[in-house]
Amino acid sequence: MLKESFLEYLELEKNYSDKTVVGYELDLREFEEYLKGVSEDLDLLAVDADLIRGWVVSLMDRGFASTSVNRKLSSLRSFYRYLLKRGYVTADPVAKVQGPKVKKPLPVFVKEADMDRLLDQTDFGSGFEGVRDRLIIEMFYLTGMRRSELVNLRDGDVDFSACVIKVTGKRNKQRLIPFAEQLKEDLLLYLSLRNEICAGVCEAFFVRKDGRMLTPTAVYLLVKRNLAKVVTLKKKSPHVLRHSFATSMLNHDAEIEAVKELLGHENLMATEIYTHTTFEELKKVYEQAHPRA
Repeated sequence: MLKESFLEYLELEKNYSDKTVVGYELDLREFEEYLKGVSEDLDLLAVDADLIRGWVVSLMDRGFASTSVNRKLSSLRSFYRYLLKRGYVTADPVAKVQGPKVKKPLPVFVKEADMDRLLDQTDFGSGFEGVRDRLIIEMFYLTGMRRSELVNLRDGDVDFSACVIKVTGKRNKQRLIPFAEQLKEDLLLYLSLRNEICAGVCEAFFVRKDGRMLTPTAVYLLVKRNLAKVVTLKKKSPHVLRHSFATSMLNHDAEIEAVKELLGHENLMATEIYTHTTFEELKKVYEQAHPRA
């Protein structure tokens, strides 16, 4: 009866979809079955935190992923909060139970050899769009900037005398990114072609043939299309190139604090994930190269 009234509450008062309500019902039924396996005398009102922890452990032992276990635990948490509000229980047994930590996936990146093939051996075409598309990929890979930062770049943000680019990141935080002589030459080539086809002042640094600002979607599609020429990764996005920038920097002994500043991360923890990426790559090299690995 308690379970039925809770599910009715979800459907009628919370306006949850039928599919969501069914998910809650299955999770609660599974927990009830676990309780019966522990003792036939147990019911939903006689549950304590230790029983719930035991259920979590049993789910992990059966091979459920951390995300699935946390979702089931969330169903149980909502159920006991409901019972507590209605006065069926005097304490929430789930309150002090923590679910398993969800392991964050490592960032996807393009190997240096593949980036070299794309930038040095792939024909983008000599016209405006070909030069622009190659330069956009080069910008992501050589500066680590975000897609929104590139799209919103203006002519005044690029200082050719000092070889630095000013980008505006999250929460309007600005930072300076240095660039090398080769990128400077490519930037100037692009500008000369852009200024030939654009009459007057362009509204952004990177534009379409008609002078209008590139959309984030257009940038994503051109990166995806060109990365597909050299890699078979499932993810082929500007953010993958940002990951590739960070990974390449750390692979070549860059200080992690410097990489943090270049990426515009608020704290070092966000940057440290790339050290795991480089170590995973090292493991692959070791396993492939060592005869007894």
